[in-house]
Amino acid sequence: MIRTRIAPSPTGEDIHIGNLYTAYINYIFAHKNDGKFLVRIEDTDQTRKVEGSEEKILSTLNAFGVNPDESVEAGGEYGPYRQSDRLELYKKYADELIEKGSAYYCICSRERLSKVREEMKAKKQIPKYDKYCLSRQDEVQKEINNGAEYVIRLNVPTDEEVIFQDVIRGEIRINTSNLDDQVLLKSDGYPTYHLGVVVDDYLMKISHVIRAEEWISSTPKHILIYKAFGWELPIFAHVPILRNPDKSKLSKRKNPVWASWYLEQGFLPEAVLNYLALMGWSHPEGKEIFDAEEFTRVFTLERIQPVGPVFDVTKLEWMNGQYIMALPISNLKFLISNFYKDRNLDEHIVEQSVPLVRERMKTLKDYWDIAAMFYQSPIEYEKDFTNQKELLEKVVHTLESISPWKASVIGEKLQDLATAEEVKFGTFFMMLRIALSGKKVTPPLNESMEILGKEECITRIKHVI
Repeated sequence: MIRTRIAPSPTGEDIHIGNLYTAYINYIFAHKNDGKFLVRIEDTDQTRKVEGSEEKILSTLNAFGVNPDESVEAGGEYGPYRQSDRLELYKKYADELIEKGSAYYCICSRERLSKVREEMKAKKQIPKYDKYCLSRQDEVQKEINNGAEYVIRLNVPTDEEVIFQDVIRGEIRINTSNLDDQVLLKSDGYPTYHLGVVVDDYLMKISHVIRAEEWISSTPKHILIYKAFGWELPIFAHVPILRNPDKSKLSKRKNPVWASWYLEQGFLPEAVLNYLALMGWSHPEGKEIFDAEEFTRVFTLERIQPVGPVFDVTKLEWMNGQYIMALPISNLKFLISNFYKDRNLDEHIVEQSVPLVRERMKTLKDYWDIAAMFYQSPIEYEKDFTNQKELLEKVVHTLESISPWKASVIGEKLQDLATAEEVKFGTFFMMLRIALSGKKVTPPLNESMEILGKEECITRIKHVI
């Protein structure tokens, strides 16, 4: 069975948008092949763990519809799915590596490690551990028995070529001389990523390791661990890292990176996922807009390009606007009402106003900026009404006489007034627009006045007078 996974660390506010991209690819690939997609929480870095992060990550994935078949919440036959609940397993396998000679104990102090690395840098060498403890394991073992703190390191062979096939990038070769003797088990009993990911992927029967390209340099270490245990390798595929429009790596210093931010700003989950699907991948028919079902049908890992794709929020806004335009009025009304549930919007007004505003909406958050005039009178005005009191009084008189109160009738009567007063339509209706909304740009005026109602329109203009 095809089994894929993501393994987020609960060290931030939420899941990174780049990790959501990787999660979506894993999710789609598994479901395309009638497999399973799981989420494993890698909480081995206890010093950086953020309270509530794990729950937020799982909640955000669910909000986007990237629901795991197995996880801390969903359960599954290969749990536990939280690394801090699997510490005994890592200790067992780390000890097994020591017995095989593929790992060793190290008791070097931080001061010594720092000194060694600085000396290597000075000699223009790759800074890494010098295997000092490997040559004196008997002495090291005695000190450990006497209470010395220790870590377990991977015994990386010298000057060997590690070769592996990447589905996206083809053959990759890395010489072990460029690899450090990675710590596998820390002094606090927690595994590092490298031991944890191999043990967990093997025990959870992960068939395809689909992860970001930043882990390519670590893959040879993982292969050495697999081979030390005599385990079959999974298939590797390293997807590109998302980039800013200036080609720099996505970071919270430059752009919003937490996936939930996009939901909070009123982006639709399906639009975000559609946009992420286009990161490094293109539809065989050149389509830009397609749903998850179609993506599942036509997706292949081999079609992903290794070059870092540009994640452009402006392009995402355009795509989100296309999704909003395609929604039935009833669906958009529900989404807007739910998005602004704290404002307790009048559902009748929402339903009436949605057809007037949705063409200008790029996100759900745009609704209030465009449609606020339907819910509150203006406080400030983008115009000075000096010398227009008499004309506004005539507007009030005209509005009082209008019946029925319909957009077409309102427009006709107001045009007649502007013609009679010899005022250009543009000038006249801009004055009226600002008097009613405070703004120069609003939804279509006549239809907006119909929604506001005769009494409210007259009240607002009298307030200006």
